[in-house]
Amino acid sequence: MENLGQFLPLILIFVVAYFFMIRPQIKRQKDEKKFASELKKGDRIITKSGLHGKILELNDKDFSCVIETMAGRLKFDRSAISMEMSRKLNTSSDKK
Repeated sequence: MENLGQFLPLILIFVVAYFFMIRPQIKRQKDEKKFASELKKGDRIITKSGLHGKILELNDKDFSCVIETMAGRLKFDRSAISMEMSRKLNTSSDKK
């Protein structure tokens, strides 16, 4: 019983770290994976580097997409598309 008292603070630290750090990160990764798999042609997106464009092609072999920007067509990996910024872009354009 005395050993449990020594390990209790360590166990509490792990539990707090799990619920405040690890669990939200796992949920965010799951949401981003779902977002990338639900992308379709014609979606307006923003890349993580801030490039705005519209999806022209999706390639499931190498998990990439071709987007059209004002500068032309560019090929990006789907993981380079910002989930948060693209959702903000689409919700603000829906309100107009």
